[in-house]
Amino acid sequence: MISQKKYTPQYSFEFFPPKTEQGLDKLRATRTELAKLKPKYFSVTFGAGGSTQQGTIDTVLEIQQSGLSAAPHLSCVGSTLESITHILNTYKENGVNRVVALRGDMPSGMQEAGAFRYANELVEFIRREYGDYFHIEVAAYPEVHPQASDAQTDLINFKRKVDAGANAAITQYFYNCDAYFRFVDDCEKAGIDLPIVPGIMPITNYTQLARFSDMCGAEIPRWIKKRLQGFGDDRDSIMAFGEDVVTQMCTRLQQEGVPGFHFYTMNQAGPSMAIWQNLGLKA
Repeated sequence: MISQKKYTPQYSFEFFPPKTEQGLDKLRATRTELAKLKPKYFSVTFGAGGSTQQGTIDTVLEIQQSGLSAAPHLSCVGSTLESITHILNTYKENGVNRVVALRGDMPSGMQEAGAFRYANELVEFIRREYGDYFHIEVAAYPEVHPQASDAQTDLINFKRKVDAGANAAITQYFYNCDAYFRFVDDCEKAGIDLPIVPGIMPITNYTQLARFSDMCGAEIPRWIKKRLQGFGDDRDSIMAFGEDVVTQMCTRLQQEGVPGFHFYTMNQAGPSMAIWQNLGLKA
């Protein structure tokens, strides 16, 4: 995996837009804690069909105005050209120069894909209209996108996003390092040259993790699943085991020279900070 060792590691954290005042207060406290680690940026999710669109914009602008760097998710399926342009212009006017360009899920009940069918079309549009202003992150799937017919087709689709102008990629979370290493090797053979940052999901709640993994196609190895099931409702044991498992995985990834980590925080500071400290990462 030589190709990834040439990149300077960078670290980032992902939030979702809160829906309540209580959630907003919690996110602000989480952001304050994680800001001490001086990450490259904080990303903010968008929701199916842009269902949290305004919440994303508000959260992103608040992060940006606090002097930190924000990277909004922007999903294109079900969106109009006008709405995408309006959002991008809003971000540019407010100094946001990083975006995570995604296809996203079709909103419930909607038949037409909208102006863009695939993420590579969104990336191409951003590059054409905004030049190099935006640093564009795209998604990568070491265990294959759940809707892809096979791994080779998924790799071809990923290369389209890269060729359209992506600067870097963030992977779906995984608990199998070999899947990531194989994916990076396949990318190198296909002439794909950009940082592929592992997405890291701390383990704090088995039921929630199992639901997410079913939705996104991320595999929970059987031995991890059985151990988590065995803890039942013992949250302390789940947290301790999860921290240990994910720390060991990240240590192996570090040893192979990955270009950083992107933590899926679920708007919590503690689990990601614990892994960070275990790895000896520096702010």
